[in-house]
Amino acid sequence: MSWTDERIDALRKMWEAGQTASQIAESLGGVSRNAVIGKAHRLGLQSRPSPVKPNDSDTPAPALAKKAAAPVAEPAPRPAPAPAAAPAPTPAPTPISAAPINITTDTSPAAPQPILRSVGPGGFVRQAPGEQQPPITPAPPRRLVPAKPSPEMADKTSLLDLNDKICKWPLGHPGEPDFHFCGEKVNPGFPYCVQHCGHAYQAQLPRRDRRPPPPLPFGGPRVR
Repeated sequence: MSWTDERIDALRKMWEAGQTASQIAESLGGVSRNAVIGKAHRLGLQSRPSPVKPNDSDTPAPALAKKAAAPVAEPAPRPAPAPAAAPAPTPAPTPISAAPINITTDTSPAAPQPILRSVGPGGFVRQAPGEQQPPITPAPPRRLVPAKPSPEMADKTSLLDLNDKICKWPLGHPGEPDFHFCGEKVNPGFPYCVQHCGHAYQAQLPRRDRRPPPPLPFGGPRVR
């Protein structure tokens, strides 16, 4: 609801008359208490002092004055202490018999507890915690002794002897007892010696000297 000039004048009059914001909102109608307070603040009307002061306490001042004016009652005198009674005679200790005391102990063996078994997947029975055996001590490491080469490989280069400085051209068929490698000095920049480089790297024939591929069956395209 908008604030018209008539409503603003009415707000000023009621505010200066000392009415509360709730009473002004109820008289104007259509506005809330917070709206009345906000409009009064925007109009620059004089602010109201808070009815609750910070120094006020829950006990009213007259009650405090009456309490302060009340006479303080003097404490009553304490009665004199009564005389202490005579101590009672201590009874004589009863003699303890020296007869031996028979203490019976149950030495019968305890009944064996049943062992719970659990079945694993596949039907095997798992061991109970008390049935587990300590791990087996590992065997000491064995000394590896290189095997003697066969007579066929006495002076030949095996797979374990290969390096970057000897020829790696295989001689023989893998699986045969005398299968070995060349072992000669390599041609610089190649993995084989000069002789085996001639076998591994062959010159390509010119295009005119190459044999044409056979024609495709069933009337394939003709090779030119």
